[in-house]
Amino acid sequence: MNELIAVAVFTVLAVISPGADFAMVTRSSYAFGRRAGLSAALGIALGVQVHVLYTVLGIALIISQTPSLFLAMKVLGAGYLIYLGYKSLTNTTRISLDGGTASSQLGVFAAFRSGFLTNALNPKTMLFVVSAYTQVVQPGSSLATSLGYGLFMSVAHWLWFSLVALFFSSASLRRVMLDRQLLVDRVIGVALIGLGLAVVLANVR
Repeated sequence: MNELIAVAVFTVLAVISPGADFAMVTRSSYAFGRRAGLSAALGIALGVQVHVLYTVLGIALIISQTPSLFLAMKVLGAGYLIYLGYKSLTNTTRISLDGGTASSQLGVFAAFRSGFLTNALNPKTMLFVVSAYTQVVQPGSSLATSLGYGLFMSVAHWLWFSLVALFFSSASLRRVMLDRQLLVDRVIGVALIGLGLAVVLANVR
């Protein structure tokens, strides 16, 4: 029970801390609507499982003992964040609340893909999952228990970011944000690029 509580607290604190996931879900929700935001939240939750599976299977030990591989993974994740930030920063396409069905469907698919890749390549999520299993979960825990903790982590991410999506996809808030789309896209773009550069600079010091 103590282990479960520790994992729960550790997960909640990690999930609600601001980061690339929050910025990405926010933009998907206000730009393409509720379905896109919820799809992004689902993609984020599934992205967590990438880190859970290789950690539980022991590959994380290899990564932690191979600095060059660990650095390559962090740089790859940082590069993707910078790419997303650049796309948002340079976006000039105006979005309206009455966009077509095809555009909406594309937004939903793109949001899911971005959500999954953002978390699957996110160094913050990688360190969170590895830390949770190495610092909180006992070495003698069964495979079923370890996978159960991983499922809890995914569900927590899904619930939190679904709430974020529901909030930012409300019609009144979307209208306000779309009226200021240029500014909002710039702020989100700068935030994502800043997060990516922070990862890179942390490894060159």
